[in-house]
Amino acid sequence: MQLLTIVAMLFGATSVVFALQNNVPVAVSFLLWHFDGSLALVLLIAMALGALIVALVSTPSTVRRQWTINRQQKHIEELERNCGEQKDRLAALARASGEVVPPPQEQPHFVGLKQLIAGETDDNKRRPEME
Repeated sequence: MQLLTIVAMLFGATSVVFALQNNVPVAVSFLLWHFDGSLALVLLIAMALGALIVALVSTPSTVRRQWTINRQQKHIEELERNCGEQKDRLAALARASGEVVPPPQEQPHFVGLKQLIAGETDDNKRRPEME
């Protein structure tokens, strides 16, 4: 966030220097519209309109992406809750049948690069007879 603020401040300072150095009057005509003003003002207005157009064009995809992320996070939470309930149910059924079940171990969510290169997986750690 600080980097974005610094970049914005540098952009603003550069724009002010640009405006001070380019105060030549120009005439701009677009369709039926005619405008006389300084070159810096015309370019800054054009740049602001371009930024506004980019913001308007990119907003729908940003909103759609955020909506998808929120929906997927809710789905993940629901699946994790369902998984916990199933583990509890499985343990209760095992206790009811008299079977001794070791407590479930937490599964890692990812395999690190070191484990991939070394060929280590959870299966190798759990089954020493494979070595």
